[in-house]
Amino acid sequence: MRVDAFFSVAKWRQYNTLTKPRVIQLIVFCALIGMVLAVPGVPSWADIRLGAVACLGIWLVAGAAAAFNCLVEKAIDARMKRTSWRPTATGDIADYETAMLSMVLGTLGSIVLYVWVNPITMVLTFATFVGYAVIYTVILKPMTPQNIVIGGASGAMPPVLGWAAMTGDVGPEALILFLIIFLWTPPHFWALALYRVEDYKKAGLPMLPVTHGNEFTRLQILLYTFVLMAACLMPFAYRMSGWLYLIAALVLSIWFCVYAYALWRNYSDELARKTFRFSLYHLSFLFLALLVDHYI
Repeated sequence: MRVDAFFSVAKWRQYNTLTKPRVIQLIVFCALIGMVLAVPGVPSWADIRLGAVACLGIWLVAGAAAAFNCLVEKAIDARMKRTSWRPTATGDIADYETAMLSMVLGTLGSIVLYVWVNPITMVLTFATFVGYAVIYTVILKPMTPQNIVIGGASGAMPPVLGWAAMTGDVGPEALILFLIIFLWTPPHFWALALYRVEDYKKAGLPMLPVTHGNEFTRLQILLYTFVLMAACLMPFAYRMSGWLYLIAALVLSIWFCVYAYALWRNYSDELARKTFRFSLYHLSFLFLALLVDHYI
């Protein structure tokens, strides 16, 4: 590859695509919530600086994991409509470029976290990288329809990382936030898998709608939303939050259950899309409510 091609705007846009920026935004946001909740009251300038550096380190390592995922799954991505445009799937970026990008981002992020945050955050973040990029992507995803359930542990780590960055340990509050995201992940991804089932069949991936059918998957989504609602009430029960959060959690969780019930009773691809989109709003506004409630 020529040097001028490496520094071209188009090339850097492709590199940015490989890091899955929209996914990383949600990851960093959830980590930020963990940071905020770990600091009683209004954060000091030292807390703000530490949080900003931790967000940078987490962003870098998350980007490395995303790029590695694109590299490992390039053949699968090429067979799926929603991912066939990725630079690794189209061949616009060579494998060695993607590997180098992942290695550089992961190394830089780990150094930032170890030197300027604390070792436990670096270790937990690196473990999350391994859990997502290796255990989930390489082992679980092509092997079992429970891939999302088990692999969801990696996706649920951001608030734990944020909490560890500010406190140097992992408290029960961080584990409650972990549980919420862990239980949110299956109905979120299964709603997507329902209307993308043909893509997953072509790719040969044993997602739940492929292995157990549409009706069974819809029932699982409904059951998970009920359990998720209970988990969403735990911050109030543990006195991490107040009444404002409780009201928001109830409204959002009941709304999610209504979507899941409607999807279970009368399926359509459009309703599955709406359920998937609402799941993103559910988690974002739930954590936003935690943030606002923390300062009231």
